[in-house]
Amino acid sequence: MAASLFFFSQNPFSSPQISLPKICLSSPKPTLTLFTPPPFISNNATRRLSCKALSTISLNPSNYEFSDASSEMELRLQLGGGGTLSSRDIFVDAEDSSLKIGVKQSGSFITLVEINQLYEKIKSSETIWYIDEDQLVVNLKKQDPDLKWPDIVESWESLTAGAMQLLKGTSIYIVGDSTEMNDKVARELAVGLGYTPLNTKELLETFAKQSIDSWVTADGSESVAEAESAVLENLSSHVRAVIATLGGLHGAARRADKWRHLYAGFTVWLSQSEAIDEESAKEEARRHIQEGSLGYSNADVVIKLHGWDADHAKTVAQASLSALKQLIMSDKKLPGKKSLYIRLGCRGDWPDIKPPGWDPSTGAEVPAGAL
Repeated sequence: MAASLFFFSQNPFSSPQISLPKICLSSPKPTLTLFTPPPFISNNATRRLSCKALSTISLNPSNYEFSDASSEMELRLQLGGGGTLSSRDIFVDAEDSSLKIGVKQSGSFITLVEINQLYEKIKSSETIWYIDEDQLVVNLKKQDPDLKWPDIVESWESLTAGAMQLLKGTSIYIVGDSTEMNDKVARELAVGLGYTPLNTKELLETFAKQSIDSWVTADGSESVAEAESAVLENLSSHVRAVIATLGGLHGAARRADKWRHLYAGFTVWLSQSEAIDEESAKEEARRHIQEGSLGYSNADVVIKLHGWDADHAKTVAQASLSALKQLIMSDKKLPGKKSLYIRLGCRGDWPDIKPPGWDPSTGAEVPAGAL
């Protein structure tokens, strides 16, 4: 069965235009359409949505070498063929987020490289290339000279390798209505990032010595949500962890008043959707974010999912990392702000962090002399 995913990210501090990849996979794998809206605006201003296709990759790893030296990068391609080539036989088309390279053979151009989504953006107008014996050398200049590129293409391998410099140890929380989906995606992320996988369902059932279903039957969903909230409080100081939360009506993340400790990390909402195409998904996302009727609408990254296949949880995990990367690239101070939020006690004042003397119970600042 085909499936569609629609990805959004929210940044509470700035409002750049962000776009995410579109990954097309042949059946039976799900088809993913990924896109992000601009960051969360605290005054509830209308959010615009942007969408960009990505991640069609035609590149043989054995035929190229990639190196990153500060602001400039070098891609070396083995041309082969045995004949003498001139600049007129080479075609290089560089855009800010994509790269296509072809070579003329037997009167027609053959594509050597086609990357629809580079790891990050380049200054395409400053691309330089030349032929060095049997190699084509392409010099690329980054838009962000401080970002280290693990590879030239955005992939699961490059996203996980590059995550350390971006996340800076910040934990990730997976929320949504499906406990199983949350767990599968969280485990894939934990393995890829080298983070500790944690599962609130398992922790709660170990503590209560009964299943969540039995607990709900005996004491009601509110009791379970309160207990999970206490678990999330204990986990909020953890770093380098991916936490899968409870789904369904009894999950704490579904309740807007239980997000105090979820704000300690980056949150990814896996949202099952009735949308059957991109436009209807956009409209559904606008409605959910504007209404804020579910606690999930507080998430940093929102993923609208039509259909689900557990075998392809890694694909969802990859898209989640891509969204988080672009979110952090839009404001590199976000991991530091998450850390500050934890150090101040996870008081619930995200994203507008109040001074150290602020009292969350009254919403008023405590005078310095009274501390």
